[in-house]
Amino acid sequence: MERAPCLLLLLLSVLPLPRASEHAPEPCELDDEDYRCACNFSDPQPDWASGLQCLVAFEVEIRAGGRSLEEFLARADTDPQQYADVVRALRLRRLTVGAARVPARLLFAVLRALGYSRLKELTLEDLEVTGAAPPPPLEATGPALSTLRLRNVSWATGGGWLVELQQWLKPGLKVLSIAQAHSLVISCGQLRAFPALSTLDLSDNPGLGERGLTAALCPRKFPVLRDLALRNAGMETLTGVCAALAAGAVQPHRLDLSRNALRAAAHPGAAPCVWPSTLSSLSLSFAGLEQVPKGLPAKLNVLDLSCNRLNRAPRADELPQVGNLTLAGNPFLDPGAPKPHEDPLNSGVARVSAHSSLAIGMSGILALFQVVRSFA
Repeated sequence: MERAPCLLLLLLSVLPLPRASEHAPEPCELDDEDYRCACNFSDPQPDWASGLQCLVAFEVEIRAGGRSLEEFLARADTDPQQYADVVRALRLRRLTVGAARVPARLLFAVLRALGYSRLKELTLEDLEVTGAAPPPPLEATGPALSTLRLRNVSWATGGGWLVELQQWLKPGLKVLSIAQAHSLVISCGQLRAFPALSTLDLSDNPGLGERGLTAALCPRKFPVLRDLALRNAGMETLTGVCAALAAGAVQPHRLDLSRNALRAAAHPGAAPCVWPSTLSSLSLSFAGLEQVPKGLPAKLNVLDLSCNRLNRAPRADELPQVGNLTLAGNPFLDPGAPKPHEDPLNSGVARVSAHSSLAIGMSGILALFQVVRSFA
């Protein structure tokens, strides 16, 4: 028998598990610079000992092949102080854990142990968190993260999951990304404020919609938010988004609404939109727009209308006062522009702003020149 790390406690503790055959390929690979280590424990009898090489890495990715980690639940009660010095010595700064069914007790035990580490970025992907969570700690004992990313993570506790997760993390989180969420219903009354959170990304949640956004932007919980990303998030109207921002007292500087099927006009009878005075950049690319939408902010530094379906250059009275207008990829500039569902990175179409001197054809240059002159 040989001491080898458990999957989720790979960098924190050791378990007595047998080593697989010497001839089987190792599930973990460490690059030549000892910077990144990636493990895929998808075999029926994985070689957990292969993960020992990841102890020297700066960035670690661990995937469990969709298996349940119930067998390791007994380790959740281990006192992390037993190996605190070892964890403090690790180089680990970025950790990704994915493709597993994880008991909530085990997940929060890992967070507690990671509280002794220097981990800054944590990504959880394709996880099913099962069972009840342990009682919350009296004070946050988990890692002091700057970035937390969640993609396709389900929680048995339903709408209380963010509250539970927040209770284990030390203050200071700056970036929070939640994609493909099974539930974005948040218990706002129990949620504490995120005093340092400057970036919130709720992209790739097509079922969110404007009502869901209003529920997710808990009032006064994001006091310093500067960047809000809502790509492919089921948004339909600018007035609905604007109302959600106002209800949450959110004052972003940059707002990304690209890849939403937006309507050019507001719902009949909708109140005029009062945008945050801080908003300076708005992206409406790949939104299927056939005309410039009504209700835009009065003044913007950046407005991205690229890769829509505009058949003519926007008139001055249709646009806000804007410093940098992007119109590339619209039919009036390029009849071969990509459709809204296509990726401009793969289409060969360059991003061209209204102030660009790139050659996009004489008619396109003249159209852009007329738009720019209208602001002079």
